[in-house]
Amino acid sequence: MARLVHSDASGPVEVKVGAESKWICMCGLSKKKPFCDGSHKACSGEEAGKLYRYVDGKRVETT
Repeated sequence: MARLVHSDASGPVEVKVGAESKWICMCGLSKKKPFCDGSHKACSGEEAGKLYRYVDGKRVETT
């Protein structure tokens, strides 16, 4: 089942677990959800007000 998820976050959120930091994915692109795997770097260069899809790791502007 395909699903369209709206997210305007462009980076992870840090969560402290004791003295250790865990990074939670907020962009929706991580392959290791709920943890960040650095996939948010693909969001770099997105323009405000535009809608994008990510297919096989490539950004496609949606109208």
